[in-house]
Amino acid sequence: MAQIRSDFTLALTAISSERGIEPEVIIDSIKQAIQAALRRDFDISEEEIDAYEVSVDGETGAISVKKDGKDATPAGFGRIAAQVAKQVILQRVREAEKDAIISEYEGKIGTMLTGMVLRFEGPHVVIDIGRGQALMPTTEAIANEYYRLNQRVAVYILEIRETYKGKAIIVSRTAPELVKELFAREVPEVGSGAVEIVAIAREAGHRTKLAVKSTQDGVDPVGSCVGQKGVRVQAVINELNGEKIDIVEYSDKIKDYISSALAPAENLSVEIDEKNLQATITVPEDQLSLAIGKGGQNARLAAKLTGYKIDLKGDGKDTTTVSTTGKEEFELDSLGLSSKIRNHLLEKDITTVKKLEAKHESMEDEIREIDDRGPVEIVKAIARFYKRRDQAKEEAERLKRYQAEKVAEEKERVKK
Repeated sequence: MAQIRSDFTLALTAISSERGIEPEVIIDSIKQAIQAALRRDFDISEEEIDAYEVSVDGETGAISVKKDGKDATPAGFGRIAAQVAKQVILQRVREAEKDAIISEYEGKIGTMLTGMVLRFEGPHVVIDIGRGQALMPTTEAIANEYYRLNQRVAVYILEIRETYKGKAIIVSRTAPELVKELFAREVPEVGSGAVEIVAIAREAGHRTKLAVKSTQDGVDPVGSCVGQKGVRVQAVINELNGEKIDIVEYSDKIKDYISSALAPAENLSVEIDEKNLQATITVPEDQLSLAIGKGGQNARLAAKLTGYKIDLKGDGKDTTTVSTTGKEEFELDSLGLSSKIRNHLLEKDITTVKKLEAKHESMEDEIREIDDRGPVEIVKAIARFYKRRDQAKEEAERLKRYQAEKVAEEKERVKK
């Protein structure tokens, strides 16, 4: 028989009361761990182990091993039993603390907080968020941002997700809601509800359009968000590392709303097909490039903001036409290229990594005119893309194995 030192018994009581774990659960875990120790350290086979009965006294912490009703505690097992019990209790403490943190942040999903970059796990970023740690997957990080240790960043709590390491708090820098939360922090009128953000269209790291309206007489929604000399919107832009932000006033009159959404283009003629949610816009020739935007970005964001498919055409000799639903997504955006290079590539209809691989060498001169380091950055970005893809595949395989192990453990638990 082995006597567990009193500090283990005290720890058992403390965990039960402070962490909300039933003593029976901990004791059962100790029994299973001791059986595993018997198999490992005393060469007892899987078939034989069922004949050994492990008991743990919940009052004294005494552990005994019996076989066929007789004491079968191996010589020197007391020290091993104490170590096993200690490990199980400490593990339970860690699990209980993690569960408590997860439960706390489940109530904060859909809010923003400021955290600090703690470390990197493959392509993902681990953020210190106070009591716990959060994971920012590469898909939730802004592609053209580079993070450094101890950097403070504003993040949006997206969800609690099952990973191969268990449940994790997932945060995002790409969520449109992050922009909304930043304006609520920087603009008192948004925080109080005097100004409402009706819709957001975002291409993270490049450009965002916001539609705002006033809920109180005498409040200028656009002016409130911009602030005196642009100080409020600039604070949000700085938090997003230079991402461009357009603020337009929402209108129930869809023609006016779409015209505002296509700013800075002016003097637009808008025809609406409400049944099909489609808008045909005739644009003065000198305003057409502004309405379309670099790489079609302005028109695309306007369509996403308003929910209407937008067809743009010039009113003069320029026969350029653009049609966008705002739902277009480009693989190119995962490369993290600068907005100037990215938009230039989109104008050339290069939207995928495969297309870029095929054409970037022949475009070196024109890319270098935009940015001297552009050609080198493209090569590096393509290499990072494939590395991240391989890491994502490995992580998916680990998660699959983890889930299979959890299912097997649950079946074994039910069986016992």
